[in-house]
Amino acid sequence: MLVFNSLGKFLNTAFATVEIQSNSGNFREHLAQQGLRVTNQRLAIFGAALDSEDHFTAEDLLERVHKIDHTISRATVYRTLPILTESNLVREVDIGKDYKFYYTPRGEEPTQAQVICTDCEKIFEMDAPFLEWYGQSVAKKLGLAVDSQRLQVSASCENLKREGSCENCTTEQLVQSL
Repeated sequence: MLVFNSLGKFLNTAFATVEIQSNSGNFREHLAQQGLRVTNQRLAIFGAALDSEDHFTAEDLLERVHKIDHTISRATVYRTLPILTESNLVREVDIGKDYKFYYTPRGEEPTQAQVICTDCEKIFEMDAPFLEWYGQSVAKKLGLAVDSQRLQVSASCENLKREGSCENCTTEQLVQSL
């Protein structure tokens, strides 16, 4: 049987059904623990975030949400994002701009570093197994315990500089970067 997500993309039914049900249950549980109501709007926003295969901004999420329910307001999306990040079902990525990016972790993630293209703002998640070891080693030498760690690398596209095009950038992103 073919199953499509709310944006019309094909889902691997065995994996997607289990992941959606599990995460939906986790989100509902988080809302209950925080004394918040489970609303159709919050669930639609959560669903749109879960459907995202790449990093997204609040405005990107609003566009996706409107494909599910056009009555959900911008304010509701912006108010729901902190709830999603507190639940650890959505992660926030700050790249030093006046807006943030978000992504939905898929299963067990190894420690990752983020490489950010400064030309198009595309974020690449790279496995960085050394990062956890390094953080633990440095903290131990200083008599500290690691609470969190991250590695972000900002880089510009060599191909864009040489040839004026980048396979990772959309036409809109290229125009904005000029």
